[in-house]
Amino acid sequence: MKRGVWSDTVDGICLINKPAGMTSFDVVYHVRKAAGTKSVGHTGTLDPQATGVLVVLLGRACKALPYLSGKTKEYIAELTLGTKTDTGDIWGKPIAAAAVPTVDSAQLEAVLNSFLGKSMQLPPMVSAIKKDGKKLYEYAREGIEVKREKRPIEITEMELLQTVPTIRFRVVCSNGTYVRTLCEDIAEKLGTVGTMSSLTRTAACGYTLAQCQTLDEVKQGQFQLVSIYEGIASQWPLVEAEPAQIPDIKNGKRLRLNSTEPIVAVVEGQQVLAMMEHQADGIYRCLRGLW
Repeated sequence: MKRGVWSDTVDGICLINKPAGMTSFDVVYHVRKAAGTKSVGHTGTLDPQATGVLVVLLGRACKALPYLSGKTKEYIAELTLGTKTDTGDIWGKPIAAAAVPTVDSAQLEAVLNSFLGKSMQLPPMVSAIKKDGKKLYEYAREGIEVKREKRPIEITEMELLQTVPTIRFRVVCSNGTYVRTLCEDIAEKLGTVGTMSSLTRTAACGYTLAQCQTLDEVKQGQFQLVSIYEGIASQWPLVEAEPAQIPDIKNGKRLRLNSTEPIVAVVEGQQVLAMMEHQADGIYRCLRGLW
């Protein structure tokens, strides 16, 4: 992990503990301004009121976005029972109320564990999923509800952390899982309604909250950067390129590699040259050039 001040050319991964009250795009704006570069993106949006791990990509790392996004995320969420809102969180407009049943830890743990495994989840209207070229939350702002298709998700871990005054739990889930919807579904299984009252992303793309820095540090020009090589190496198998292969890699040609992995990162020392996909008989084709 590199440390220092911004330079004219910045390539790498910046891990930020996003504060509440701003969008992920707001964070990207501040990073872009501090870095003096337009090439800045992130691997997954956090809601404005949510906090926690936001993985921000700079420079050439943006080209590697599909290979740095990871497959799972970890959250700590709080669920308040008795009220349902139009957004699925406490910042929305209340649309329903119900009595709060008395539940004990054993009952709560049983309900949480019932969500483990693969299932289908209906995305909320406040999500950024597009329908007919328009994001769902844009429809929601206009007071329009559109038909949505359920999407496959997987929950691999659920842990009850607190039962009163609000239910607090930890969840490890696949990309595309909406915790606000999960909170509503948990409340329904408890025989009432509920809404998400707090959300912190504690891990994403293999990085944890403990590894993150504050946005204020970045705005002051101080930063910690994970290299593209480190980010790729933590998620994908590596194949060292032979010197004679490098021109062909940069020209996007197919190569014979000593590997049987479906997808590999071809590297030259500490530089990632390309992501390549196995075709047949050891032949790999280029998916994305990263030199």
